[in-house]
Amino acid sequence: MNNLSEVTHIDNVKLSDDGTKVIIIDQTKLPNITEYLTLGTDKELYDAIYELKVRGAPAIGICAGYGIYILARQIKANDYNSFYEEFKAAKDYLNSSRPTAVNLSWALNRMEKVVTSHKEKSVKEIVSLLEVECKAIHEEDIKMCTAISEYGLSLIKDGDGILTHCNAGPLATSRYGTALGPLFLGKEHGMNFKVFSDETRPLLQGARLTSYELSKAGIDVTLICDNMASIVMKNGWIQACFVGCDRIAANGDAANKIGTSGVAILAKHYGIPFYVLGPTSTIDLSCKTGDDIEIELRDPNEIKEKFYKEPMALKEVKCYNPAFDVTDHSLITGIVTEKGICYPPFHESINALFQGKLCF
Repeated sequence: MNNLSEVTHIDNVKLSDDGTKVIIIDQTKLPNITEYLTLGTDKELYDAIYELKVRGAPAIGICAGYGIYILARQIKANDYNSFYEEFKAAKDYLNSSRPTAVNLSWALNRMEKVVTSHKEKSVKEIVSLLEVECKAIHEEDIKMCTAISEYGLSLIKDGDGILTHCNAGPLATSRYGTALGPLFLGKEHGMNFKVFSDETRPLLQGARLTSYELSKAGIDVTLICDNMASIVMKNGWIQACFVGCDRIAANGDAANKIGTSGVAILAKHYGIPFYVLGPTSTIDLSCKTGDDIEIELRDPNEIKEKFYKEPMALKEVKCYNPAFDVTDHSLITGIVTEKGICYPPFHESINALFQGKLCF
């Protein structure tokens, strides 16, 4: 149980004691090295997000909230207009680091609203309010992850086989996580699951992070290559698929780590429930469908060179390296949020969710 608690309550993103820096676990070094980074400049924050040193939509949002706060502390301007001009520039710079994860812009916009809603206050007072807001973002995520975990746990039973893709555990959020949260919570209640973790090419978040978290927590986990998902489903070893999300459109289309849509297609073929788990902050009503979600394209060398001693393809070979794909809403059994579980038709249940009418 001690190992479980150490995993579920890890401080992967936090504000320094003096409130001037953001401290994160460098997820690119896991699972072999646990290293904390101290971020104090706009470039350090940008690079940490872009280079996936901090990753997972909720964790990115938490980091962005803390990040823009410490940058606001550094602004020397005393009048509101000059302060807001510098604040806006810093906010836009951080927001450009990763375009797909909506929690990044959500958290930054929320912090900006604090500034624009208090024009009559002094800069010192505004900065103090920003501190309160960024801490609130973190505390709210802890509560959201707990609620998501409880709703998700209601969908599975003791002994079930669960397939995951990418990483949506405590490292990607705050406490229990989203897609992995029900498994950790179930473990606390004495339940056992057999988890199959897709390695998640090309950056191996499933191998490096998900299997690490589950193993450390004493949960039965088997690591598989992405192209092995079909055979474990065919073998009858999977009773449900749990994945996280970086952005959900108004119609239920969901963007998540590249390869997720393929898992959903396989699950549909084998008649296995496919659930997307994430906080309501990942639902972007301005995106009518998944076609409106911008997909981040990353460095081709992540495919050819990263994690290899030597390049695995010739220098002249072209690479297409999207970080995410969009799973069509028709392939999704349910969307699990902190406010309840949305079921098809998603345009209706998501609308009900934001009107406070949903609770399953």
